[in-house]
Amino acid sequence: MLMKRPVRLEAGQKLVLTANRLLDGRTVWWSAEGTWVPHIGHALLLDAEEAQVQLAHATEQAQHDGVVGVYDTAVQDSVPPEPVTVREKIRAHGPTVHPEFAVETAQ
Repeated sequence: MLMKRPVRLEAGQKLVLTANRLLDGRTVWWSAEGTWVPHIGHALLLDAEEAQVQLAHATEQAQHDGVVGVYDTAVQDSVPPEPVTVREKIRAHGPTVHPEFAVETAQ
């Protein structure tokens, strides 16, 4: 088994679990209900120790749940949580586009 390097949390940060749905490739987030949800605002915020347990469970259940690439990532401990890295911000909120070229979408 490949050991993952632990994410270093700074003050005011937590961890969330993320993956991609097999059906459509969409980014999903692990919720408090133990299900994968499409919006980071519903992601379960975890301490480092909690994240290890949840990550092991979610990884074990990934095939059953129809997801791939399960991992944890740091977010600001806020509502909704805000990813720390640019990569995760793009995964959570969509591609970066200059406002002049952005397409308005209803949610």
